[in-house]
Amino acid sequence: MIMRVAVCQLNSQDDKEKNVTEALELVDRASREQLDLIALPEYLDFQGPREQALAVAEGENGETLQRFQAKARELGVAILMGSVRVQGASEGKVLNRSILIDKSGDVVAHYDKTHLYDVDLPGRVTYKESDTIEPGRDIVVASLEGRKVGMSICYDVRFPELYRLLALEGAQVLFVPAAFALYTGRDHWEVLLRARAIENQCFVVAPGQIGPYPPSGACNGRSMIIDPWGNVMAQAPDRVGYVVAELEFDLLDKVRAEMPSLQNRRADVYALAKAMKDSDK
Repeated sequence: MIMRVAVCQLNSQDDKEKNVTEALELVDRASREQLDLIALPEYLDFQGPREQALAVAEGENGETLQRFQAKARELGVAILMGSVRVQGASEGKVLNRSILIDKSGDVVAHYDKTHLYDVDLPGRVTYKESDTIEPGRDIVVASLEGRKVGMSICYDVRFPELYRLLALEGAQVLFVPAAFALYTGRDHWEVLLRARAIENQCFVVAPGQIGPYPPSGACNGRSMIIDPWGNVMAQAPDRVGYVVAELEFDLLDKVRAEMPSLQNRRADVYALAKAMKDSDK
């Protein structure tokens, strides 16, 4: 089986309506490629000042979701809404939610970002995503086109434990929609994505934001699709647009058969080590 996938690269700004309209237009353009799935980046709805970002959050079944559901039905293609802000339970905070829609327009699954980017480098940068984002707690694997897909968002990619759990739950494709910072992205983005692909023997689909946004942010771009051997199959240039690759699952089966690292895990040793550590507490 082959799944034909596009990763879309956006430069979302502080105008939600313009951002959503441009994302939908890019989906229209990409759909001419006879695709099974179109993947969009994190924060496709808004990138800008935090006080405004909180205000754009919608409810569970908000207008933005409905527009993408209608587009999926219209085009007959599955869409990964990389992430949008959804109203949460905590006062003054929202959920950073990735939503997977099938070609019939139905929501297959959603995932709320688990790992939040909190950093304080005196004299350089202070950024606390947890000031405005309520973290998720669920590990999400869904079925799409007969294949298992694992969901994550951006900063999650630095935490290999999450991806191993996704793989153990049967994921064959790992989604990593992102608004990865330019400063770290130029050195870490591709390395981390390829590592997650190699160690879990999965395809990685990673659409990203590109370029500057207000008041002073900048995103790495370099959206890419990686195969289970760690090869970059497609990478977007440094501009808004999309790239396409075909996920050949026979290759995934071949990689897992010839390099059986998932089968060679020593879960017994890991469990024993944890039990010994817990007994020392």
